[in-house]
Amino acid sequence: MDIDSIRKKIMQYLSLGKRLFCTSSFQTHSVVLLHLVSRIDRKIPVYFINTGYHFAETLVYRDKIAGLLGLQVHNLNPLVPKIMQRNEEGNLLFTTRPDYCCYLNKVQPVDALLEQFDVWINGVRAEQTIFRSTLQEEQVVRENLIRYHPVLHWTNKMIESYLKKFKIPRHPLEAAGYSSIGCEPCTRPAFADQIRSGRWYGQNKEECGLNDEIGEKGIKE
Repeated sequence: MDIDSIRKKIMQYLSLGKRLFCTSSFQTHSVVLLHLVSRIDRKIPVYFINTGYHFAETLVYRDKIAGLLGLQVHNLNPLVPKIMQRNEEGNLLFTTRPDYCCYLNKVQPVDALLEQFDVWINGVRAEQTIFRSTLQEEQVVRENLIRYHPVLHWTNKMIESYLKKFKIPRHPLEAAGYSSIGCEPCTRPAFADQIRSGRWYGQNKEECGLNDEIGEKGIKE
């Protein structure tokens, strides 16, 4: 849990005049990164990707954490309205094309943001998915943009230890078995030994595209 090296890296970026931003889903384990950032520089903007499908509890938790840590949290909304996110039968895309739904509500809004910054501070961790285990702590995802993953090699045990040490409030839905929380239609309580098993349950899907498709062209119709 090398907190000093995280501080030094972020301060190095700032001393070089780099424009930094952070994204967060405001799950309990995500708040560790936000707490770290708040102790280094609270002026670093934090973007919450407001898909329009989040649990009400997540929005309340977001506001609580933002106030507690004194962070500048900005909502990042989809560019395409929900009325245009339907298939030929009129069903919303999360029912038939979840990958494209994620693209419109998560990937596309972030993609439009990236030209404004030099460093994207992201809280993915290697043990979360197979794909994330292939990432590096610093990764160039496109020209002049670096993704920095400060907690990439932190384990669940390390995250829990940090949460307890700093008495960080937990997401209220955890008590109901939601250990990994995304959009409400695509999230259910997880199995006890598989933290992310409640995400896109029953589908061959582990990522929303923010981590494995940013820098690419994305998912097209």
